[in-house]
Amino acid sequence: MQVCMLFLLVFVTACSSPAADSAYEAVDVQPVNSGNNSVTLVLGAYSVARDALQPILPAFQAEWKEKTGQTVEFQQSYEASGTQARSIASGMEADVALLAMEGDIDKLVDAELIPHDWKQRDPYQGMVTRSIAVIGTRAGNPLHIKDWMDLTRSDVDVLYPNPKTSGGAQWDINAIYGAGLKMAAEQGVDGPNYAKQLLHQVHDRVISMDKSGRASMAAFEYGVGDAIVTYENELKARVKQGVDYEIIVPKHTIRIENPVVIVDRYVDKHGTREVAEAFVEFLRSEKAQQLWVEAGFRPVNEQVEAKLAGTFIEPAGLFTIDDLGGWDEVRNTLYSRRGIWYEVLAGINRS
Repeated sequence: MQVCMLFLLVFVTACSSPAADSAYEAVDVQPVNSGNNSVTLVLGAYSVARDALQPILPAFQAEWKEKTGQTVEFQQSYEASGTQARSIASGMEADVALLAMEGDIDKLVDAELIPHDWKQRDPYQGMVTRSIAVIGTRAGNPLHIKDWMDLTRSDVDVLYPNPKTSGGAQWDINAIYGAGLKMAAEQGVDGPNYAKQLLHQVHDRVISMDKSGRASMAAFEYGVGDAIVTYENELKARVKQGVDYEIIVPKHTIRIENPVVIVDRYVDKHGTREVAEAFVEFLRSEKAQQLWVEAGFRPVNEQVEAKLAGTFIEPAGLFTIDDLGGWDEVRNTLYSRRGIWYEVLAGINRS
């Protein structure tokens, strides 16, 4: 098994360079001085959002041009969410940050780039898209995977990215752990221990942890693994493109919410606040939200959500990050130095 895993990892590394890497590598971004008839916005986003944004950016450019006569140029950087957040916090001067999770926005708060009350700026609590954590399988679901427990089987090789660098991976881990708590409650057994053991058992079947959700998906596309834990939108986008994957929605899974913020220090430095605010507002408009939906995401805009009522699967046991105690509690329980995730990595406290 170890030899097989080593071969697979080498295979993915070889195959994902350079073509696959180009889909999620960072772009060297330097703010540009713009004239009166043009303005440059620097966008730092997580890698999974890249494809969805390609029709959205020109739509905003056209709308802003018609409204103001000004041309908007975008400088874009795409990376794993945690890596992107650290880059912006360390000096990559993004005017707008679109990241995978609230916890990565907190890195910008800690760097004093945005205020602590960033979620109170709009009725969407800072969010721009939603999704859920799901399982993707090969065409026809040949191993008959139906839920998280099936990922613990010895005949199933699993992929998910590394939560140290990927916000998507943290959503995946949160989904599995939270599902374990829900399943334990149904069975009347100790919740934290049951959830920890489920996470241990699934992780035992993981053969590769790439640095981003997009990189993990690329590995799956190259044929590595039998199942991938990922965003629903990642799989829906590929199914729409004609790739024959099965999307398995577990009974218990987590609602994913992705935030967007204006990076105050940098927009004030660049003089781009007005256009940055308009861009963020546009991302939540009916026009942009429909484009997000076409890329596989779930909308936050109430009008678009109402129009699409009944078109998305609603898992019976859907839960939120707040059901797990909120991000502070999740970070402490799962991702602190003595947290459950690091016990899983180290193989500690197995039953």
